[in-house]
Amino acid sequence: MARAGNKNIQAKLVLLGDMGAGKTSLVLRFVKGQFHEYQESTIGAAFFTQVLSLNEATVKFDIWDTAGQERYHSLAPMYYRGAAAAVVVYDLTSMDSFQRAKKWVLELQRQAGNPKLIMFLVANKADLEQKRQVLSEEGEQYAKENGLSFLETSAKTAQNVNELFYEIAKRIAKATPSRPTGMKLQRQESRRSLFCCSG
Repeated sequence: MARAGNKNIQAKLVLLGDMGAGKTSLVLRFVKGQFHEYQESTIGAAFFTQVLSLNEATVKFDIWDTAGQERYHSLAPMYYRGAAAAVVVYDLTSMDSFQRAKKWVLELQRQAGNPKLIMFLVANKADLEQKRQVLSEEGEQYAKENGLSFLETSAKTAQNVNELFYEIAKRIAKATPSRPTGMKLQRQESRRSLFCCSG
C-alpha cells in the first residue's frame, strides 16, 4: 500500500549496447535473480517489468532490452524514444564494445529528444578482471566528459546490478514532481458529489 505522499511512477528504461555486452544478463539478474552462462542473443528487443519501492516513491520500470546486432540498430529509436532512463552497456573485456557504446551515447544525445534523460554508462563483466581491456579510469573519464553516471557491474556475480537500478529509480523519483494534492482534491470532489446527490 502506498504511503501518503508516496508517488507511483511508471518509467521507461532502455538498455543499449553491443551484442554480447551482457544487457539481457543484467536485466535477468535484476528482474529474476538469475544468470545463464550462455544467454541467447536478443532478437529485436525483449520487454520486462519490475517494481522498486523506495521511501519516496514506487517506481515501476518498463524495461526494453534491445538487440545488440547491427541489423537491429534501426529499430532502436522506437525503444529509446520517450525513455526516462537509458543504460549503455559495454563489455570491459572488449575495446570494440566500448567504442560501440560511445556511438550509442552520441546517438542518444542527438536523438532521444529528452534533455532530462538519465544516462548510465555500465562496464559489465567485472568478474573477468584478468581479461580486462578497458580500464575503469577510461570508462569513468568518458562518462564524466559526457555527463553520464558510470558503474562497473557483473551480471554473473550480481555486483552493482541492484545498485544500478535503485540509483536510476531514485533519480527518476527525484525528477518527478509530486502531485498528491490534485489527486486528493479530485477524490474529495467526486465523493462530495456522490454524497450530495444520493438522496
